Amino acid sequence: MIELQDATKRVGNVIHIKPTTLTLQTGHFNVLLGATGSGKTSLIKMMAGLDPIASGKVLMDGQDVTRLNTQKRQISLVHQFFVNYPHMTVFDNIASPLRVAGMAKSEIEGRVEEAADLLQLRPMLHRRPHELSGGQQQRTALARAIAKESRAVFLDEPLANLDYKLREELREQLPDLFAGRGAVVVYATSEPEEALLLGGYTALMEDGRVTQFGPTADIYRNPENIAAARVFSDPPINVARVTVSGAQARLAGGGGWQVADMTDGEYMVAVRPHRVTPIRTSDADVELTGRVIVTELSGSDSSAHFQHGEDAWVSLAAGVHPYQVGEDHRFFMNPAHCRYFGQDGKRVA
Repeated sequence: MIELQDATKRVGNVIHIKPTTLTLQTGHFNVLLGATGSGKTSLIKMMAGLDPIASGKVLMDGQDVTRLNTQKRQISLVHQFFVNYPHMTVFDNIASPLRVAGMAKSEIEGRVEEAADLLQLRPMLHRRPHELSGGQQQRTALARAIAKESRAVFLDEPLANLDYKLREELREQLPDLFAGRGAVVVYATSEPEEALLLGGYTALMEDGRVTQFGPTADIYRNPENIAAARVFSDPPINVARVTVSGAQARLAGGGGWQVADMTDGEYMVAVRPHRVTPIRTSDADVELTGRVIVTELSGSDSSAHFQHGEDAWVSLAAGVHPYQVGEDHRFFMNPAHCRYFGQDGKRVA
């Protein structure tokens, strides 16, 4: 278990990590999800002992490791870049931290071979990194982390530089590779879909702070604030101003629906792009007419960015749809999928 207690990080006068209290458990993936610059890597470096903290504490299994160096924390770190020793074979790369620890030769061989088998590297053990593909180099780095049997494993966007097929393959394998090893696994990503596929628990990050933490699926369904809703959506979640009066919600650009248990006032409504479609799907749907600004076709999906009143919206729908930039188009939204937030950004319904 890793505990952060009001931990902060400064670089000069700039606060990179605001006071953060967080507990990360073993037995499942702990995902740090946020855009580039949100603080994911800074938080990992604090926990790993690579960067000093300005205030607060870091505990591992109840032990205060705030002032301990990286080696004494018994951690492994896998970056998005392929960090292997170029002059060493794959075997020696995997074995390197075990030799530093003074482990017996027979135990080193056993651990390296076990990790190599898990990562399908047995035929490459005598090759050097320049003889490997990008995927094989990253597998080598992952095998080194597994063989070391660390107390904590930090994976900082480890699949970012791999091609799509390799990313999908390794993403599916990662939870099983680290299952039952007794390590706290922390995985940083900027992709909401990746967090959902990995499952476990997710800490949403924005501007150097954790905006929400909990079971990944729960956070996706029930964001506590507008910042959390924005982080956990790709394409970006639709956010628009809405006025509630007499149990009726109405958008500034037109379109209204019934709401329950909400007092009259001004709110923000948020709905994910895949809940805004060019085809009516139920009698409860609200029609939104908007001028199409940008269209994109990705595989079997079509997206359209459109202007509805003063608000910019995004629709993401399966299939190919004949959008024309500059033309008005009808879109439909089911209010059952809306989330409401107050002017302070906190969830109200």
